[in-house]
Amino acid sequence: QVQVVESGGGLVQAGGSLRLSCTASGLTFDDYAMGWFRQAPGKQREGVSCIRWSGIITNYLDSVKGRFTISRDNAKNTVYLQMNSLKPEDTAMYYCAAGDYCSNSRANYWGQGTQVTVSS
Repeated sequence: QVQVVESGGGLVQAGGSLRLSCTASGLTFDDYAMGWFRQAPGKQREGVSCIRWSGIITNYLDSVKGRFTISRDNAKNTVYLQMNSLKPEDTAMYYCAAGDYCSNSRANYWGQGTQVTVSS
């Protein structure tokens, strides 16, 4: 049974940082691209960033470029999202997902999400 579990969300002041972690089990981690997505209240889910097993990264959001960094540790079956200089508009539920390829909307397996709230 595949499980994808996010952690690291929370409440932070604008300008602060958070690091999200996502651990996947029940699958061959190296076979999957890992992505971070987010969904703010009243908005559609959007892709944030994706990293292939090889470490090649695709970023989907211009608004987070230079502030968010995705990385993965294949030995730990874990992907990270380092978020710096957070802004109130980054407030959203953040989801991790595993997919056969990088996509800004699709994935095979999804986590339950971790809430990130940025106060002004």
